[in-house]
Amino acid sequence: MTCLTTSASSPVIFVACGLASLLLLLPSATEGIVKPPPPPSHNSGGQGAQQQQPPQQAAAAAGGAAPKSFWYDFTSPFTESYDDQEAAEANTEESPGADEVTTEPLPFFEDVDAGASNVTAQLGSTATLHCRVNDLRDKTVSWVRRHGEELRLITFGLHTYISDSRFALMFEAPNNWRLQIRYATARDQGHYECQVSSHPPRVLQVLLTVVAPRVEIVDERGVPIVDKFYKTGSTIELKCVISQVPHPSTYVTWKHGQRMLNYDTSRGGISVKTDILSSGATSFLYIANANQHDSGNYTCALTDVAEATISVHVLNGESPAAMQHSGGGLLLTATWPLWPLGLVTAAAAQLVLCEHRWHR
Repeated sequence: MTCLTTSASSPVIFVACGLASLLLLLPSATEGIVKPPPPPSHNSGGQGAQQQQPPQQAAAAAGGAAPKSFWYDFTSPFTESYDDQEAAEANTEESPGADEVTTEPLPFFEDVDAGASNVTAQLGSTATLHCRVNDLRDKTVSWVRRHGEELRLITFGLHTYISDSRFALMFEAPNNWRLQIRYATARDQGHYECQVSSHPPRVLQVLLTVVAPRVEIVDERGVPIVDKFYKTGSTIELKCVISQVPHPSTYVTWKHGQRMLNYDTSRGGISVKTDILSSGATSFLYIANANQHDSGNYTCALTDVAEATISVHVLNGESPAAMQHSGGGLLLTATWPLWPLGLVTAAAAQLVLCEHRWHR
């Protein structure tokens, strides 16, 4: 009422009272407004500060109804600078969205490279396919076998669903879901997949290759042989070369017929020496003071995977026939004494019993 009666004499007081009345009618207009620190004061005391007093404070002082901070609280939402608004928008754009913050990380495979996705196993050995998964959480890991477009389930979680007992899941803490295949055969080679039940699903493809070792008994030149001849009392020496072995092994055995020679002490004079190579092994069998009982078949074997056999012949006599073997034929050369008959005038004659020539 006072503002209306005095508005004619003082326009400034009329405006101030009008705004104050508006705020009194709408008290919620100023709710939730965070008060920034008051603007810096330029008052240094004296009359100069009174001359620089803002119009809002002068009007409030004239009306005497509103505190000094009233005008600042009311005008602060409408006087926000454009620079502050642009900075707030920039912070909103740079900060991750609500979906990104709340989305849990997806599982991922550890150390995925060519070595991890290709496995070579020896025939008859245990093949191990690795699948290391991080951030698995509540997801499930399964192994499947792929045949073209067809998928055959092998394991799901810790359970094995294939009927072949050679397959088993061997989990290795903390995150390796290993698939083991015992006594690997040629039919086991192919494509396998380690799958994680995420959305979208994670898939690690593994190619299994099963190789068969190569076992050969060779002569001094490295040529494979199937027969060898020795004189009584000499030393039998056989050389076995094993190649195409992914994982070299010292478990090389020698047999004479069905008798194991590696640890045989009944005869004496038998020794086996095996050298491990990067691609396989080389094994030597030595039998001293050979006799006719040492004749027969000798077998060099790499466990129960691959083997090679040679026939050894121990001959009697001071001048036995020199028998040489080279993969395709046999040459027996005998030296005959000079006959007194006139049919033979040479000091010696050689009789070739076989047309194929064998080289030592």
